[in-house]
Amino acid sequence: MARVTLQSVCKVYPGDVMAVDRVSLDIADEQFVVLVGPSGCGKSTTLRMVAGLEEISSGTIEIGGRVVNDVAPKDRDIAMVFQNYALYPHMSVYKNMAFSLTLRRRELGLSKADIDRKVRDAAKVLGIEQLLERKPKALSGGQRQRVAVGRAIVRDPKAFLFDEPLSNVDAKMRVEMRSEIKKLHRRLRTTTIYVTHDQEEAMTLGDVIVVMKDGRVQQVGPPLEIFERPVNRFVGDFIGTPPMNFLSGRVVADNGHPAFDEGSSKVTLAGRLADAAKSHSGREMVLGIRPEALSMEPDRAVSGGGRPDALPQMTVRVTLVELLGKEKDVHMATPTHDRLVGRMDSHVQVREGQELKVYVDLRSAHLFEPGVMGRNVSLTASGETARAN
Repeated sequence: MARVTLQSVCKVYPGDVMAVDRVSLDIADEQFVVLVGPSGCGKSTTLRMVAGLEEISSGTIEIGGRVVNDVAPKDRDIAMVFQNYALYPHMSVYKNMAFSLTLRRRELGLSKADIDRKVRDAAKVLGIEQLLERKPKALSGGQRQRVAVGRAIVRDPKAFLFDEPLSNVDAKMRVEMRSEIKKLHRRLRTTTIYVTHDQEEAMTLGDVIVVMKDGRVQQVGPPLEIFERPVNRFVGDFIGTPPMNFLSGRVVADNGHPAFDEGSSKVTLAGRLADAAKSHSGREMVLGIRPEALSMEPDRAVSGGGRPDALPQMTVRVTLVELLGKEKDVHMATPTHDRLVGRMDSHVQVREGQELKVYVDLRSAHLFEPGVMGRNVSLTASGETARAN
């Protein structure tokens, strides 16, 4: 177990391609940190540099207080679990799990009995004791992934590195394996760095989430902080299912109150949004609204006023209804915006083609500057802070 620290780490490929741009992270001992972002954002490259599988172009990487820039992967005392399992097909599960220990038995001072105990203890933790004599081809995807994790556990490393380990398993198994990995971390308390492009996976697994784009860290923080206080529009869009709704418009005054004019409706602003609006009056801005913040029930919306006709609301037309079980996603449009999604209770009566008013819960809304990377001005206006790189 060890602290892992990255200081201004860069990776430049031939042709001046900047894959990782000045990434600095401080991962505490026993912490579970998830690197998340779209394909090509640099998360896997960052993980591979920590593992020593990619040479860094500049910066410093420390594991357990030791600079490992020039240390070979085998000497970094880390264990990596890959997306494709990387199991030896001609070896049994037992031999796959024992292989790294057998290879370095004398160097590590281990007896055959020590190796046997480590393998069987790891197999018991993962529930694969009955599979030890099988070959990988006789295993399901989930079982192969457990073997790959077991091979990492037996080494008792300072840190676990996971590179999208659940990408090759089906949806049901992915959910099961997520919970298994989380339970395993709580039991072993080993520093863990986990890479995924799945934001739901990141939210459920991580103690801390690192959101990346174009080789740069956009925001670092606990899952709920990232969800509730995105520092910019990219983070707000990437974290959350369905994604945040974005309405382009202008900050205006409506009967003396700050409001957002999206072209066909004026949404009265209150609280931190009103504070932000005062310093951006008349400017083009973007209103971000979480799907859960749109409701047909006025008592779920909040504003400075108490009457239903004083609550922030919008006039919309329903374009599609998707039933999800207990909830439903209601796709809507305004005359100026053709995509708006609200997540509502499945018992709410609504039909395609219907015109109605929806209320906006301003607690789950944000005011952004224009552009894909537009800054969340409603955080700074209220004095809130969120960690960004």
